[in-house]
Amino acid sequence: MYEGRASGDEYVKLQVYSPPNLTRPTFDEATSHEFKDTHVGASFGPSWSTHWIRIKLKVPRKLQCKERLEFLWDADNEGLIWTEDGEPLQGLTGGGKRRIEWILPDSFRDGKSHRFYIEMACNNIMGNAIGDIIQPPPPNRYFQLKLADIVAVNLEARALFLDFWIIGDAAREFPQDSWEEHQALQICNEIMDTFIAGHGTQDSILQGRQIARKYMSNVDSSKVYESEKEPHVYAIGHCHIDTTWLWPWAETKRKIARSWSNQCDLMDRYPEHRFTCSQAQQYKWLEKLYPTLYDRVKSKVKEGTFQPIGGSWVEHDTNLPGGESLVRQFLYGQRYFESRFGERCKTFWLPDTFGYSSQLPQLCRLAGMGRFFTQKLSWNNINNFLHTTFSWVALDGSQVLCHMAPDNTYTAEADFGDVNRSITQHKSMDQDNTGLLVFGYGDGGGGPTSEMLEKLRRCRGLSDKTGRLPRVKMGDSVDDYFTRLEKKAENGTQFATWYGELYFELHRGTYTSQANTKWNNRQCEIMLHEIEYLATAATLRDSNYQYPKKGIDDIWEDVLLCQFHDTLPGSSIELVYHDSDELYAQVFKAGEKLLKDAMSALELNTSTSHESELKAVSTLPWGRVEIAKVPDSEEYALVSGGPGMASVEKLTGNGTSTASIEELENGTFQLSNEQFRIMVEKGAIISLVDLSEDRELIPRGQKANQLVIFDDKPLYWQAWDVEVYHLRSRQELLPSKSYIVEKGPHIVSLCTETKISEDSWIKTTISLAASVGQRPSYIEMSSEVEWRETMKFLKVEFPVDIRNTEASYETQFGINRRPTHYNTSWDMAKFEVCCHRWADLSEAGYGVSILNDSKYGFATAGNMMRLSLLRAPKAPDAHADMGRHHFRYAILPHAGPLDYRTVRTAREFNHPFKLFHGSPTPSNTFSAMRSIQLTGSPALVLDTIKRGEDDEDVSRGELPSRKGRSVILRIYESLGGKARGCICIDRDVLAVKKIEKVNLLEDDGEDLVLEDDMCDLTFANQGSCKIELRPFEVATFRLQL
Repeated sequence: MYEGRASGDEYVKLQVYSPPNLTRPTFDEATSHEFKDTHVGASFGPSWSTHWIRIKLKVPRKLQCKERLEFLWDADNEGLIWTEDGEPLQGLTGGGKRRIEWILPDSFRDGKSHRFYIEMACNNIMGNAIGDIIQPPPPNRYFQLKLADIVAVNLEARALFLDFWIIGDAAREFPQDSWEEHQALQICNEIMDTFIAGHGTQDSILQGRQIARKYMSNVDSSKVYESEKEPHVYAIGHCHIDTTWLWPWAETKRKIARSWSNQCDLMDRYPEHRFTCSQAQQYKWLEKLYPTLYDRVKSKVKEGTFQPIGGSWVEHDTNLPGGESLVRQFLYGQRYFESRFGERCKTFWLPDTFGYSSQLPQLCRLAGMGRFFTQKLSWNNINNFLHTTFSWVALDGSQVLCHMAPDNTYTAEADFGDVNRSITQHKSMDQDNTGLLVFGYGDGGGGPTSEMLEKLRRCRGLSDKTGRLPRVKMGDSVDDYFTRLEKKAENGTQFATWYGELYFELHRGTYTSQANTKWNNRQCEIMLHEIEYLATAATLRDSNYQYPKKGIDDIWEDVLLCQFHDTLPGSSIELVYHDSDELYAQVFKAGEKLLKDAMSALELNTSTSHESELKAVSTLPWGRVEIAKVPDSEEYALVSGGPGMASVEKLTGNGTSTASIEELENGTFQLSNEQFRIMVEKGAIISLVDLSEDRELIPRGQKANQLVIFDDKPLYWQAWDVEVYHLRSRQELLPSKSYIVEKGPHIVSLCTETKISEDSWIKTTISLAASVGQRPSYIEMSSEVEWRETMKFLKVEFPVDIRNTEASYETQFGINRRPTHYNTSWDMAKFEVCCHRWADLSEAGYGVSILNDSKYGFATAGNMMRLSLLRAPKAPDAHADMGRHHFRYAILPHAGPLDYRTVRTAREFNHPFKLFHGSPTPSNTFSAMRSIQLTGSPALVLDTIKRGEDDEDVSRGELPSRKGRSVILRIYESLGGKARGCICIDRDVLAVKKIEKVNLLEDDGEDLVLEDDMCDLTFANQGSCKIELRPFEVATFRLQL
């Protein structure tokens, strides 16, 4: 391959600066320090450290006239080349997935010394594990510099190698009974014979290339794609960079620069190269940290060769984030792409995530994207997914056109087999005979290489000259591909249809792993809901209060970042969770300040004096009542009211409704209120009677709130997977003691201590409050756990006397109904599923809901409901979930079917009243917080109240501002039926000019009728707008002031 080589200090002089304490200094900071001599063979480390190498390079005279000069660098790790002036040029990757060459500029051929730098990262492209990549990375890994040479490349020899590679693939992979396979063998033999006979001379190489032309056309330029023969495979370059996984955020930022600079270089050399990349967060990091490289990328975007895609902030998990989080992934992503590149994305790009929410098609549509690309369902470990190209339908009926790469990867290496499989594995050939081939090193970055682009040229040349291999085309975009599919649909092609969630039959353990991260996410979502509600009310009350758009944006962007599909699901290394815990702490601190500022503007100032008035705030959109504990006190209060302010009445021991507890015999306790009588034995509920219905809910001989533990040893992916066979290892946990904590009359509580092992224990407190009015009563369990297990799974069971073949689970803005039986392999595959705030098993006339404050894994088999609590995987984080945990869950029995009571009670369980002491509340604060209300069907949920993104008093200038002020409402139908309601407005507070139904991006939409009706509310000057939502519809309304 090489015609000459130079190395050693005379031609390649190496010096190093090693920053201390695993810091990653900027170019200017690093190059200001003293450099020391180093050499090939030196070792660099430890893991995650950075070393700046200064290189003085001199091309010897004998190489100066050669056609191609390259600098080869291989330290088995990653690096970024910088010019002497601080310009990032391209990335280097040693080891397996290699790009170790840098084409030297012609200016280096002058015989003089030239200086440049390599920023060395002591990790390889897939992190720092040794051997198995998902094992916890050692802290003291070192990397040896193996190569630092100048070489003269024989381009014809390199080209012949690639010719021979592809024709050899044809000989191996074409059918043995085909003439194409026989001819490929003959061509390969003829090339080899000619090369050997010619002793490897340049003439023999050139002759070999001519022989290759018998099997493939001229492949030495992009003109190979200019034939008018119809292609079947459309290849697009891609570089999937996990925003975290086996490396921390700090390394991801450098991976972006290394990978994307490489693609810009390839675009300059290969006119056909088209590269697509998602994740607005990664573009923002590049913009901030590498401004000159960002400008280079931006110029390629303008040329159409570097193609932003996806429309989301990161490639997020879609199971675990709340509904409004999914909305904001699209809102922040699309706004970034539009503000920087002048266009929004048309295709939602999510190749690597662990299941797909049933509401994604609706949210995609509302965010301006009618196309969806993924491939992860090809990893299913039980059933093969049925389609390649199909229409995917959300709960509300919205559809997107979906394509899954037939090659079953988003990191293809552009081999002969990748092109071939893009058709042979296509499952929708009756409707369309084309497929997308997404190629380029990924997960840890890298992207396409020149070798991949050369292989694709040869595959196309082979198809045109010989045939049989599907014809591949470069130069189009993903949007071009979907446009062709849409035209086929418009012309009558009927693609298959898939309704509801795309359940991923793998990685089910991610609903539970890294419990603290999931708790943090849930609490952040709740906090942001409260901030936006209170800040919006404050802007309506106080014209001097500035809506904190930047602060809210900063918090949302951090929360969205942590929803990346290897962060929130719990499948990253330990270092990632150190970083995310620190970021969450900053988010909570910033959020508390914004809450305090908004409450201050509303004159809801807190006081440390217990003599001041006791107040309560509810940010939920309906009135409610509950018994709550008074802050810093052992007293209780009855809190009622909302939305907004609520009344607080301290409770005495003389209430008409009480709760009681007594020990009937040693270890058996009875808890009761007006609604329920509960018998607890050894910490488990052996009887739960609904007194008003005279109905026992626990089957005879069974136990609810029974803690169980399972062996949790998946086949490979520890943090990711739980296998169905874990259910065979069930063991009940037996408590050591139970004792009464609170005796009532307002709340009664029973604590049970259970030893899990020598190192682990759990305290579970069962509480029952006195019944209050029409409020549904529930049995609450509060748990404190010290968890020090190895590959175990902790769950809690609830057998109920309910029979149904389906159970219901809350998902974002809706309900997923899943089987409670294993009739088919598709049913059995859902032995562990995702839910949000509640899961429910109901039959005609009665049901039981299980509520939670931070858990997502659930299972219902027959009449057994199981909530997943904690796991203990040891890879890739050896200490995942170890330590102290606190969480709550509850049993909510209900007469009648599943309805709004479960939806509302689960929200109340997660959004308790905010109680505080303070001065009297001004009347205009009451009015501001209650000025927008939703009446009508209780299935309608007013989920979010916020200010308009581009209001002139709110806009940050990234996109054109809108005149005036507006309030945005997000309302959804929660139960699955058409629902009518009325948006009611207090016009003394809100001078609403018009109401529009808009999309998630708040574009101008449909004007609605604003009337002067009364909505059964007490507003003196009332405006109202009637609305109707289809089942599970998510609707956004703008109230223009």
